[in-house]
Amino acid sequence: MMDRDLASGTELDEAEFAPVEHDAPPPLRPQPLRWGAPSARQRGAIITGPDTHRNAIGIHAGAFAPYRALANASGALDPEHRPDLTDTEPTENIGPFQQWSDPARIVTLDPWGHRVASDFAREIAAGVAIKPSIAVASGRLNMAEIAQARAAGRLTADGEILDREGGLSVTKIAIEPVWYLPGLARRLGLDEMVMREALVSCSGGMYPELVERPDLKVFLPSMGGVSVYLIGDPKRLGNQTTKIACRIHDECNGSDVFGSDLCTCRSYLAYGVEDCVRTAQEGGIGIIVYNRNEGRALGEVVKYLVYNARPRAAKGDTEDQYFARTEAVAGVQDLRQQRLTVDVLHWLGVTSVDRWLSMSNMKRDALTQAGIEVVRQIE
Repeated sequence: MMDRDLASGTELDEAEFAPVEHDAPPPLRPQPLRWGAPSARQRGAIITGPDTHRNAIGIHAGAFAPYRALANASGALDPEHRPDLTDTEPTENIGPFQQWSDPARIVTLDPWGHRVASDFAREIAAGVAIKPSIAVASGRLNMAEIAQARAAGRLTADGEILDREGGLSVTKIAIEPVWYLPGLARRLGLDEMVMREALVSCSGGMYPELVERPDLKVFLPSMGGVSVYLIGDPKRLGNQTTKIACRIHDECNGSDVFGSDLCTCRSYLAYGVEDCVRTAQEGGIGIIVYNRNEGRALGEVVKYLVYNARPRAAKGDTEDQYFARTEAVAGVQDLRQQRLTVDVLHWLGVTSVDRWLSMSNMKRDALTQAGIEVVRQIE
C-alpha cells in the first residue's frame, strides 16, 4: 500500500515504516549499590550505558547525548570508546567527610564521583564502563569587578589568592547530577513511584525504565549540573574552625556572561566572589556554587517570553506583574527545588556558613532545614 506525505504530497511506501527487528539485549545483572556506605567500594560503582552490569538509568553528561549520538551515527566517535582516565585525578583531594555516609544528606550527586579512577581502577581496566561524575581542577578567574575592587582598595593583592591584576587562584569543580531516587523522594515528601511516573511523563517517555525497573535506584537526568569555585585552601574544608563565606547562585546567562540590563544577577555574583576572596585571605574559604538552572529552572525561552511581556503590561513593569506573567506563561513562578541545592555543601563537609551571601530566605531556609547553620546572612 502507498500513502501520501501531507507536507510534500509525495507517496510513501508503508514498508519503509515497518519495524526493524533487533536481537534482544542480554538481561541486566545490576551491580549492587548501597547508597550512603562509608567507602566507594562498599557503596559500589555507578554503572550506566549498555553495560549488562549497569545499575543506573540514564548516562553521564546526558544533556549532551544527542551530540554523541550524531557523532556515533556519522562515524566520528566509536560507540565502543572507553575514556582513558590516566592523569585525570583531582588536583585537590576533596573529602571524604562524615556527610558522605549519611544516605539522607546527599541524594543528588555521587559523593565518590571524582575518585572513580582510583577507587575502581581494577574494574575500569577490565572494561567496565565506570566514569567520573565529578572533576576537580585548579585554575584562575579574571573578573573585571574583582580587579576594580582591588584598584579601589576593597581587596588587597596577596600574590597567592589574588594577584596585582585582580586574577584569582581557585579550585574549579564540575558536578553532574546523580539522583538516588528513594532519598530524593523522601527529601521532597513524594511517593517514589509517583515521582518516577512524573519523570517519564515530563520527558516525553524518554526513560521508561524509571517505571519499568523500580529495582534501579539511581538516575542520571539529562539536565545541567553544578559548577563550584573554591577560593582559599581546600584542605580547610571540614575543619569546624574554618570560616566559610558562601553564595549559591542560579545561572543567568544574559547577565552573568553578557551583562544584560534586564537582570542584575551578575552584580550579586561579583559581590559574592569579592566577599569570598576577603574571607579566604583571612584564613577561611569562599564557596561559589553555580547552579545550571536558567530562569528559575523554567528555561531561557520562557524567561525571554516574560521579558517581552514585562514592558507591555498596562500598569508598567512592576514586580507583581513580573511574577504574574511568569506564572501565566509557565504555570508556576519558580521550578527550582531549593531543598536539593544543599547537597553540594554537605559534599564539601560544610556544617556552618559564617557569611551567607544571599537575599533569598528560601535558600537560607533550605540550609537551616538541612542542618547547616547560617551564622550571618549578608543580603
